[in-house]
Amino acid sequence: MTLPYKFYFKEHLLMHIENHKEEVPFSFYEEKFKSLDPADVTARLPFVTFADGTFTVELLGQSYVITWPEYSITPAPALPVQTFLLRRLLEGSTKAWLGTWKTFREMPWGEMYNTPYTGRVLTRAAFTFGFKLPKFAAACEKLGGRKLSHGDEGYEFDFFGPFKMQILMWAGDDEFPPNAQVLYTENFADCFAAEDRVVAGDILITCIKMAM
Repeated sequence: MTLPYKFYFKEHLLMHIENHKEEVPFSFYEEKFKSLDPADVTARLPFVTFADGTFTVELLGQSYVITWPEYSITPAPALPVQTFLLRRLLEGSTKAWLGTWKTFREMPWGEMYNTPYTGRVLTRAAFTFGFKLPKFAAACEKLGGRKLSHGDEGYEFDFFGPFKMQILMWAGDDEFPPNAQVLYTENFADCFAAEDRVVAGDILITCIKMAM
């Protein structure tokens, strides 16, 4: 039996399995997608459009066309991205950004999941990019990131609708390991479950890595 994504995610977090390539129950949400109401989606997510049987959504500057009720997506991203987008269409809401930023730990359930989040997102980012900051910067700019003055290198991204993210890097050397921080606009706290905020960090890191 296919497990709902939230149950699957929490079970694996509690077991401290931090493999970002773990399978997600995509088929569970693909089946639910068939019965959603497109008018409800565009009411909840006004930055998503629906016309002629297709949704158009944008994630990290990339537009995706999703057919309904039979699911297909063009271009086809990795399965975790597809599951993430399906969850947004099925359950997502929106809220205007008020101009402040939060760490994962500062948002609901952040304290409980901070240890696995740190391993899956922050440590992964630090050791993926911390010794390659020039390549990291070039990849971020290629993805449309806006350079920040924080950290040794830092970039801000339009993630999904009004939701933005920042990734800050500090280089490693012979004495100190590299370090990373990811910041979320405060509207993530009300509109994204903890597991989706983790996946958002995972997606951001993966996209930057692919652009390097």
